Amino acid sequence: MRKTAAKLLAAAAIATSVVTVASGTAVADPSTLPTLPTANDFVGVGSDTTQAILNQFSVDYNAFLTASGNTTSPRLYSWDATGTTPIVATKTGATQIARPNGSGAGIKALENNTNTTVDFARSSRGPQTGDQATDYFIAFAKDAVSWAAKAGGNAPANLTTADLKDIYTCAKTTWSAINPSWPATTIKPFLPQADSGTRSYFLKTIGSGVAVTPGACVVSGTQENQGTDPVLNDNDAIVPYSVAHYIGQVYYGHAAGSDAQGPLTVRNVNGVTAIDTTAKTIDANFAQTDYARVVYNVVRQSEWTSTAARGVALRSIFGANGWICKNATAAADLKSYGFLALANGCGVSTHI
Repeated sequence: MRKTAAKLLAAAAIATSVVTVASGTAVADPSTLPTLPTANDFVGVGSDTTQAILNQFSVDYNAFLTASGNTTSPRLYSWDATGTTPIVATKTGATQIARPNGSGAGIKALENNTNTTVDFARSSRGPQTGDQATDYFIAFAKDAVSWAAKAGGNAPANLTTADLKDIYTCAKTTWSAINPSWPATTIKPFLPQADSGTRSYFLKTIGSGVAVTPGACVVSGTQENQGTDPVLNDNDAIVPYSVAHYIGQVYYGHAAGSDAQGPLTVRNVNGVTAIDTTAKTIDANFAQTDYARVVYNVVRQSEWTSTAARGVALRSIFGANGWICKNATAAADLKSYGFLALANGCGVSTHI
């Protein structure tokens, strides 16, 4: 097991040294711009998992409009899941809102405000009970959720779905309870905060379609996909992690500040490798497991189906024939941030 952990650490070190054309982090909050987005622009909030790719999309889509001489179409902007809160104004004339941290919080912000404040919500989960029927989830890429642990620590390279369920229900609290040859140290399971789409997807997946209720040994509240959290720098800590987000951080230079993998490495599930380290992408076999997921941008039904100019502009970004689904730069952005293009279904809406 120690040899395996050493190999994982070495792989992470090699991966971190990779330099790509797309390396670097895109502009974050629109508040860093000389002026706020206009009232006409499309502004989003929500998921931590997809905030970096939406930041990059906003940079490249807006540049695409400018290069084409388009000065009137709404521009695209996205506010990060974390940062100063409240957000005094997401765009010109907006209502002050608490910063939405996570898919669930972003969707609620979409539901509780008008397009004068929020136009779309980033979501790393699909529709679920409690969402409004008028929330239209527009698919744009594929991700996967695995688990991560400290390189060189006591966690193995692989756990089964049953193992993960036992850990997160606290049915088994030491590594040796899972496998007698493993250390007898106490496992320390962590989960992201309650509004995290990664959290809800992970708990449902390890429960084979029925969300697991975390046991008393589980600590909630870590910021998802941030291996820099000091509590995770522990030989026995484990936490769910977006495979795409990790790939973007480690292989393509998109780690910055607290949004970095830290000492963590993403591990495997049911003997299936999560990351193809040669192609630097989600492993094709892992992408066919229950741990693979579609990620979305959520919009209001009335605006998505509108034949008015603003509805047309919204679909020209997120729709099946829109910029995200069809533009070559958008495709390159997806790869650079670790996501897989959807073979079918990009730009298709789904809802409760």
